[in-house]
Amino acid sequence: MQKNIVETAIADGSFTTLVSALQAADLVETLSGKGPFTVFAPTDKAFAKLPAGTVEKLLENKDELTKVLTYHVVSGKLMAENVSQLASLKTLQGSNLSVDGSHGVAVNNAHVTMADIETTNGVIHVIDAVMLPK
Repeated sequence: MQKNIVETAIADGSFTTLVSALQAADLVETLSGKGPFTVFAPTDKAFAKLPAGTVEKLLENKDELTKVLTYHVVSGKLMAENVSQLASLKTLQGSNLSVDGSHGVAVNNAHVTMADIETTNGVIHVIDAVMLPK
C-alpha cells in the first residue's frame, strides 16, 4: 500500500531533519492530508549545508520555520516533466520558485536529485539544498 508524503519521508530515512521540522511546525497533518501536493524535499545532507545554528534557530521560531517549509511545497501533483516546462511555481508560502529545466530540473538553486516519488497525496522531488524565502 502506498504511503502519503510524510509517511514516505519517514520510511525513506534520509529526511529526519525535514520530518522533525514538519513536526515542530505542525505541518504533519497538512502534508498527510488530501492534497495533492508537490514537495521539493531537502535531505538531511541538504540541511547540513546550512550555516551552523540555522536549523536550531528555525526550530525555535515556528512562524519562520513554517515559511521555510511551505516554500518547498506547491499545490497540485506536478511530475518532474511538468515542472521542467514551467518558468516558475507558486509555493504554499506565497512566493514563487524559479524553475530551470535545461539540465535536469532545478528550483531556485536546488537541483532535483531524485524525481517523481509518487505518494497517495502527491509527489516528492528530492533536492540537494534547503531553499530559504527572501
